[in-house]
Amino acid sequence: MKNLIIFILAIFAFAPLANAQSNQRDNYTVRVDGLGCPFCAYGLEKKFKDFKGIKDVKIAMETGVFTFSYPADKPLSIERVEKQVELAGYTPVSTEITRVDGSLETSGTELVADNQTGVVSLSSSKMFVAGNCEMCQARIEKAALKVNGINQASWNVATKMLSVDFDTTATSEMAIAEAIATVGHDTEFIQAKDSKYEKLPACCLYRK
Repeated sequence: MKNLIIFILAIFAFAPLANAQSNQRDNYTVRVDGLGCPFCAYGLEKKFKDFKGIKDVKIAMETGVFTFSYPADKPLSIERVEKQVELAGYTPVSTEITRVDGSLETSGTELVADNQTGVVSLSSSKMFVAGNCEMCQARIEKAALKVNGINQASWNVATKMLSVDFDTTATSEMAIAEAIATVGHDTEFIQAKDSKYEKLPACCLYRK
């Protein structure tokens, strides 16, 4: 009987600690390309309900930013989150995870050094890229960041200028422009094919 009492007291002693741990949550921020309407947002949210315990779901249609929280004792990886976005039929642009311990995890692109010298030669450049909105921004930046050797890419909605930092031994302005044209956006160097442009969401159609 004495041992039983001790066992019960131990359960009650550890219960608050277990509850506190289960209540801790990691925060996720995903930029998603392709959310053209409320129905799209609903489809994305529905797919993520496969993750039991997801809460605080918010989707900003104008920016394509999708945020949610998830139990820290069941951590999701960046790869798992982005795979779920793809299963919903959309394209993940970037993912940021803030863990309960304060650590930050982000998806990104690494620079590739020259095979012979091991040196990365960085250059900064700006180019005009046509577009309308934050969804365009996400698409343009993602296309640029996919180019081997790109370190940073930032498109300004107001000025329509894309700022890039890249390894000149690995890529060039023309290669970056070609990559952006393949997702439907004209640049000062290359005009996107009509077949690519016409696939853009209605809010992103910039040609008059």
